[in-house]
Amino acid sequence: MKFGADIRSLRSIFALALVLLAPAAVLATQQTVQVEPSRTQPEQNRDTVAASPLDSVPASQTSPPEQVSSTPPPSKPAPTKPTPKPRKKGAVDALKPGQFVWVTQAVYEGPMKIVIVLDIQRIYVFQNDKLIGFSTISSGKKGKETPTGFFNILQKNVDHKSNLYSDAPMPFMQRLTWDGIAMHGGYLPGYPASHGCIRLPLPFAKALFGVTRINQEVFVLQDTSTPVKRPEPKPVVDPTLAPTVPPVETTSTQEAPVSKAIDNYPPAPSA
Repeated sequence: MKFGADIRSLRSIFALALVLLAPAAVLATQQTVQVEPSRTQPEQNRDTVAASPLDSVPASQTSPPEQVSSTPPPSKPAPTKPTPKPRKKGAVDALKPGQFVWVTQAVYEGPMKIVIVLDIQRIYVFQNDKLIGFSTISSGKKGKETPTGFFNILQKNVDHKSNLYSDAPMPFMQRLTWDGIAMHGGYLPGYPASHGCIRLPLPFAKALFGVTRINQEVFVLQDTSTPVKRPEPKPVVDPTLAPTVPPVETTSTQEAPVSKAIDNYPPAPSA
């Protein structure tokens, strides 16, 4: 009887132990379930962050491509051209309108050359390659420009009057063309103002008139960078060696044109 009572008491103790231990086991299970998500959450976050493409690229490469390409490379400074040295002005540049320089020579012998430069309104006189005179001029105005080229003095007249421009005086005239271009004394305002002639200061025109000869060479240049080429001389044919041409008979009743011989120079047209 006592043994059975002991067994029943043991069962009661065992049942009581089960009742006491069951809530602790359930609570431990619940805590385990709650702890698992909290323990694994950082791992999921780390996986998510590691999978981000921005964290796998350096910070210097995360800017948009257009921002990098929009910055132009530094341009090299353009090379600067050396500034030309100013040309030293001489006596010719210092002349005012109407002024001139003429160096009187004891004897005027040797080749003479006359050069006229239109863009700077100057005339130069050389003898034996030596500058003996230079002066300001006034050439043809716009619409009546002085022609450029190689000329010869065709005619000289101390007191010439123009038949084209109301008998305008042209003292110490030296004709260059038969259509009205000449060198002569006249008014010099400091710019081109004539009808094509080359006006000179009156004393300079007189001095030049006294030393030139017919067929004297005169070069008229637009500027010094465009020189005028001297025309080639025409070949001289000996009339005794020229082949004779037999006369040709003609039955035409029309009169043949008659050519007029010129003794010295053709009559000077209106200038």
